[in-house]
Amino acid sequence: MSAGDSPTAGPARLNTSVAHNARVWNYWIGGKDNYEVDQGVGEHVAGMFPVIREVARADRDFLGRAVRFLTAERGVRQFLDVGTGLPTVDNTHEIAQRIAPESRIVYVDNDPIVLAHARSLLTSSPEGVTDYIDADVHDPDAIVRRAVDTLDLDRPVAVMMLGILNFVLDTDEARDIVRRIMAAVPSGSHLVLTHPTYDAEVGGEGNIAAMEFWNANATPPITARSGAEIASFLDGLEPVEPGLVPCSQWRAEPGAAAVPQYGAVAVKP
Repeated sequence: MSAGDSPTAGPARLNTSVAHNARVWNYWIGGKDNYEVDQGVGEHVAGMFPVIREVARADRDFLGRAVRFLTAERGVRQFLDVGTGLPTVDNTHEIAQRIAPESRIVYVDNDPIVLAHARSLLTSSPEGVTDYIDADVHDPDAIVRRAVDTLDLDRPVAVMMLGILNFVLDTDEARDIVRRIMAAVPSGSHLVLTHPTYDAEVGGEGNIAAMEFWNANATPPITARSGAEIASFLDGLEPVEPGLVPCSQWRAEPGAAAVPQYGAVAVKP
């Protein structure tokens, strides 16, 4: 981490007068790193769209299953976690290094409250490395340029994009971000993503009004997409079974209920 990325620089940019996604998400999963404004918006959204807490938990559980799968079954030892959010229990590096202590993880976010908590993300096993980059998903070239300080881009990397592309409102731009990051990593690398949907068959129709409220009362603005649009982020990659499915059902116990948040893991051939 360079001096300019010091977590102590974060609080000066904090705005606690407007609800923010990282803090509201933290509230939904039972965390303590949130303010009254976040709790108020979180409760209102949950009232409009009661399944949102299940979505938050399912997304977190999917992260655990995906990282365990990639580390234990695919031999991945490098992770680029874009849009990591606030630290909580079982972050990417903790899961990966529990299985493979030599794993190297780079976290990326540009939320000042995440930056302020980055020190708790920078713990690591003695054999491995963790780092934090204060960077914006809209600038994928900068992310790649700075990730090479920690990651060897000649070796496979798992690019984690959980609940982040929904903050890139233009779908073509979101596709381009994925393409540019995946172009920088070698064959055998993986893309891991989750994304909210408005598809009615998985209960996503409630997302529409809830996101309209969110965009009028919180930041940053968000969008849901159809399953077909989300699947387009995997173009050129080979989805791992079971493909693009509700994240609650990806390699989960039989009978897991669907949530309106798709998840997928795909490999670069």
